[in-house]
Amino acid sequence: MLIDTHVNIHGEDFAEDLPEVLERARAAGVSPMIAICCRLHEFDAVRAIAEAHEDVYCTIGAHPHHAKDRPEITADELVEIASHPKVVAIGETGLDFHYNHSPAEAQFPSLRAHIEASRRTGLPIILHCRDADEPMADLLEEEMERGAFRPLLHCYTGGPELARRAAALGSYFSASGIITFKKAEDVRSVFQTIVPDDRVIIETDCPYLAPVPHRGKRNEPSYLPHVLEKLSELKGWDAEEGSQRTTAAALSLFNRIRA
Repeated sequence: MLIDTHVNIHGEDFAEDLPEVLERARAAGVSPMIAICCRLHEFDAVRAIAEAHEDVYCTIGAHPHHAKDRPEITADELVEIASHPKVVAIGETGLDFHYNHSPAEAQFPSLRAHIEASRRTGLPIILHCRDADEPMADLLEEEMERGAFRPLLHCYTGGPELARRAAALGSYFSASGIITFKKAEDVRSVFQTIVPDDRVIIETDCPYLAPVPHRGKRNEPSYLPHVLEKLSELKGWDAEEGSQRTTAAALSLFNRIRA
């Protein structure tokens, strides 16, 4: 059993063939899957997919690109929505200073509200970080002093220093198809040398970032074994050990999932 911990399946990319996509995933040994909410107004669509499929779970959150859309979001609102039994995490949220689709003054309070919701619910928080390694590390350390929560740095492409500082806080890390890309040697090095063996999970982030040998195509959950294959190679695991380790870590982190 493999768990795809990050799928974006509620949009147009899968509008025509979602049932077939999910069946191909299951045939490839990928189940359950976690459908990610990146915009608060899209939660109903994400939730509907989770409710329609026993092995699909969901999250509630606002991606940093969209922090400006709901700058007044509060932990109270997130906590209330997260009471739905299919919600297994807070997020995706985080910091993105590469595109700056939302200004920093919107991204920081949004992220802090999500962290407080994670702290209060006990649910893990799914973090996006791009061109923001130092601010993210500083904020995580500051917030952890205020009270424990469980961070996941998803689709990790950050540098070694953020990885070290986040690992020291107990953070989990997820590997995506990026680790199969020819020019991603720096990312592979972090997973090989810094990311803890018992806190690493896998994802597709579909429909984006299709792994080799499918790069350039629409990504889908059935491609997850290619991510596991490369991660296992980096960690010195065989396929069975890689499957067992990443699944155990995912179930430990997302402990609302019924295995």
